[in-house]
Amino acid sequence: MENHKLIPFLFLLFIITSTEIKGQQQKEEPFVGVNIGTDVSNLLSPADLVAFLQVQKITHVRLYDADAQILKALAKTKIRVIVSVPNNQILAIGSSNATAATWIGRNVAAYYPDTLITGIAVGDEVLTTVPSSAPLLMPAIESLYSALVAANLHTQIKISTPSSASIILDPFPPSQAFFNQSLSPIITRLLQFLSRTQSPLMMNLYPYYVFMQNKGVVPLDNSLFKPLTPSKEMVDPNTLLHYDNVLDAMIDSVYFSMKNLNVTDVVVLVSETGWPSRGDSKEPYATIDNADTYNSNLIKHVFDRSGTPLHPEIISSMYIYELFNEDLRSPPVSEANWGLFYGNSTPVYLLHVSGSGTFLANDTTNQTYCIAMEGIDAKTLQTALDWACGPGRANCSEIQPGESCYQPNNVKNHASYALDSYYQKEGRAPGSCDFKGAAMITTSDPSHGNCIFPGSKVVSNRTSQVVNSTQASGGSRVRTMGLHFTTTSAFGRVFYAFWGVISLLSCYLFL
Repeated sequence: MENHKLIPFLFLLFIITSTEIKGQQQKEEPFVGVNIGTDVSNLLSPADLVAFLQVQKITHVRLYDADAQILKALAKTKIRVIVSVPNNQILAIGSSNATAATWIGRNVAAYYPDTLITGIAVGDEVLTTVPSSAPLLMPAIESLYSALVAANLHTQIKISTPSSASIILDPFPPSQAFFNQSLSPIITRLLQFLSRTQSPLMMNLYPYYVFMQNKGVVPLDNSLFKPLTPSKEMVDPNTLLHYDNVLDAMIDSVYFSMKNLNVTDVVVLVSETGWPSRGDSKEPYATIDNADTYNSNLIKHVFDRSGTPLHPEIISSMYIYELFNEDLRSPPVSEANWGLFYGNSTPVYLLHVSGSGTFLANDTTNQTYCIAMEGIDAKTLQTALDWACGPGRANCSEIQPGESCYQPNNVKNHASYALDSYYQKEGRAPGSCDFKGAAMITTSDPSHGNCIFPGSKVVSNRTSQVVNSTQASGGSRVRTMGLHFTTTSAFGRVFYAFWGVISLLSCYLFL
């Protein structure tokens, strides 16, 4: 076999790549932002949305368009925003410098600097979802950049285009990753532009899809940033780098792919990442617990300043997909359940982010309650009520006739009390306020009159959990699954075999 001859070369490549990019300065503190999609039934008004972002201490957002009302509402708030050129506008902008100049004037210069526009995302996954527009992607980017130069905004506002992980082939191990060669002419031109303008390469990276497509090869714990024993870490055989989470491996596969095109001075910005909290029968791992674990650990990973094994000195900033559940999205079910919050701004689940600054963590008292979801039919609520008071062993004595919470005598009121009783009994644990979608978390005390809800009686000084507390139209988007092992490829067979050998050796070494 010739593979053993390749290892020294790739190890040398690893050393050179690491040395070259370490000279680059981290120009900005790493951050976690959020994507804001607007396929929501009752989206907050722009003013209320901005107030909500401020309460949540969210300082970076990405829009899927350049909504005028939202941009106006963001003025003088210190919230930094990436605006986007929708995919359906790329052809016009790429075909006309005048159209590009008009777009910049209308959607950027009209608001800057009152609104802190820091970037322009040109399209979304254009190379893989609308390949017919791909030939005009770089002309569009370059025309927009020329318009920024003319407006003297090119040093303050960076331009890039978000790409899916599927533009990279053979991503595991990262040292053998490379860009899809059919896209090389466009990607090479893009990287040269990003290098010249000191702009990041935007990548939409989803460990969720890597796990779903490679169950049995990629463990769930690796995908969720859970602590691993050495025997469960992924090891790159060419660099001997250890990967304890999938996202870092995905990021390093991007860096190695860029190195293969002789680009070593462009940093990766993760423009989308996340985990769905609900799915259909084919998506059993789209759960509240897993979404909570992934996003909480993602936030910690960034704020702990944990770089990747290849580049520990470079911390990629991330944009969580997404702020709200977009209930108007088309099936599958998970498409409408990527949000941290419901459209009414109540949290979908608790984030465990204490110690990670103030981001999404302003309610340190953790006073949260579980109540019946609006719009749920009485039969479903009765089922949830019966379970909470029965198998769930919640204390339902206060909703019995004559007791303080019996009135108003309706299933919604009684269910809310019972669900909160169960939720508090379980220590507000992730997943304890779901009841198959019949319940939701709120920070508003549901107590009324003499009826005091269980959560109001809880006196807790714990700070290990904090709530996404609540006060106070995107274009068509498809998350491309990308990164996929295949047992029919030569690499796939080698990787399966290598994984087994590494696991056996690791177990032997650590016994």
